[in-house]
Amino acid sequence: MGRKSRKKDIFITRNFLLDCDAARELYHDFAKRQPIVDYHCHLPPDEIAGDRRFANLTQLWLAGDHYKWRAMRTNGIAERFCTGDATDWEKFSKWAETVPRCLRNPLYHWTHLELKRPFGISDRLLNPETAESIWDDCNELLQEDAFTTRGILTQMHVKVVCTTDDPVDSLEHHIALASEQAGAADRGEECFATQMRPTWRPDKGMAVDDAAAFNAWLGRLEAAANSTIRDFDSYLRALRLRHDFFHEHGCRLSDHGLDTVYADDYTESEIKAIFKRLRDGRTPTPEEAVKFKSCMLHEWAVMDHAKGWVQQFHIGAMRNNNSRMWNTLGPDKGFDSIGDSGYARPLARFLDRLDRNDQLARTILYNLNPGDNEVLGTMIGNFQDGTIPGKLQFGSGWWFLDQLDGMTRQIESLSQLGLLSRFVGMLTDSRSFLSYTRHEYFRRLLCNILGSEMENGRIPADLDLVGGMVEDICYRNAASYFDFALDPNSDTGD
Repeated sequence: MGRKSRKKDIFITRNFLLDCDAARELYHDFAKRQPIVDYHCHLPPDEIAGDRRFANLTQLWLAGDHYKWRAMRTNGIAERFCTGDATDWEKFSKWAETVPRCLRNPLYHWTHLELKRPFGISDRLLNPETAESIWDDCNELLQEDAFTTRGILTQMHVKVVCTTDDPVDSLEHHIALASEQAGAADRGEECFATQMRPTWRPDKGMAVDDAAAFNAWLGRLEAAANSTIRDFDSYLRALRLRHDFFHEHGCRLSDHGLDTVYADDYTESEIKAIFKRLRDGRTPTPEEAVKFKSCMLHEWAVMDHAKGWVQQFHIGAMRNNNSRMWNTLGPDKGFDSIGDSGYARPLARFLDRLDRNDQLARTILYNLNPGDNEVLGTMIGNFQDGTIPGKLQFGSGWWFLDQLDGMTRQIESLSQLGLLSRFVGMLTDSRSFLSYTRHEYFRRLLCNILGSEMENGRIPADLDLVGGMVEDICYRNAASYFDFALDPNSDTGD
């Protein structure tokens, strides 16, 4: 479980976030030892397949981390130290300068959790005075095999990692790793044991607000599917070919990033006409765009159901709000926020149409606006059909909500409106290999909530009963829910 601290823990102690004896027993005896099923993340497949070794802590920890960039900008740090041309040491030192200003922001917890696991640094807080020693200690460890990408995943006991992949992706890195693992198994040799599986993320296939960009993507789809796309029917055929290809190479989940849910009525002739205009280079009207997006969400959902996949919908982000920084830096640089679009009715229509035709796959719904907790908490109950425990899931706190308040509110809403016991638990949703401590963060919080209720007499003080529920939420539910060929009863031990 990573390095043991040589000196006394001064902040992230053994019982961090665990406020009572029952919470401590639940975490240490039931939650802590469970493996991780990371069923949604943004880790680069090439870095896992190639077992990347990082030259320094900035390359592992700060590169691509828009959470940290937002905090640094707020602290008055110039952009060159976030995404610019400053040296890696300069960027790290500016992050160390920012960390003391992050008290009560989840970044303060995450930072010190990530230093403790896997680096074993818990005797120092990160600040300008300790920055150089932490930099040197971590960089020395990064030269060891236990701190490559595969080494970190192994240390964190990750059984499955599901990356996020465009339908036009070659999946070459997934294929290479699976071949390596199969070959080692055939020879009876030890090998990296974590499964790396692709996830189908077809958002660009309905991004029709820019006809030129959409047609450029269609060109890549034609090449990937080795087929010509002349009309809407040939477009669907190309998508189905890629969907088949993803399935052949281990994909069992889709994911969609939506600002809202699209479920307008449309006719086949309307969609074919809209597609033809798109191929002619004409951007559709806003009304036509919504019809096309409604059609594509339905078509992809039908494909997922036919193959027995799980479909995920991340709803509610307002992306790229700062046009000046978008034009300078591009997407995913930390200029996104929570949206407030009302989507309850279209979501109900979308799910009902699938359910009415017996084409509703296992589904996970995530909200970014905490005001939508009860919307999703009640929505999933409308379409549970008794065939699969927790067939529809209210997903874990995501992005701006994967912190103590956001996760607590999600757990409370799900507990009161559904069955927390059937929850498939935490996911990483990160571009950083150090983010697996978010599972520890979630597990400690979960055990503290349940342990406090045990001690207050609100649920039975029965460790086997409640501890079994904790194990289910941390691992066994996910191992059963997803088609990953995992043993729900296995754990890594302590």
